[in-house]
Amino acid sequence: MTETEKERAVMLGEYAVRNKATVRAAAKHFGISKSTVHKDLTERLPKTAPALFLQVRELLELNKRERHIRGGLATKHKYELSRRNDKPREP
Repeated sequence: MTETEKERAVMLGEYAVRNKATVRAAAKHFGISKSTVHKDLTERLPKTAPALFLQVRELLELNKRERHIRGGLATKHKYELSRRNDKPREP
């Protein structure tokens, strides 16, 4: 593991905890793939910063427990937008 990978893992961990970010949000923020973020947070971070990893692990578990709720809200939002666009406009 190179020094930059260790630094990136710590930066991702700090960002995720500070912003309560999902893996997808962190990947978008840093411009890297979700799989890279996940690997950094679950495999590299425990070796580099064990205390930070404990916080990240709690966040990842929380996100996993809540993901079905976010998915439902996204679907609801999608159909609300669709309904607004389908309504005829009043003269």
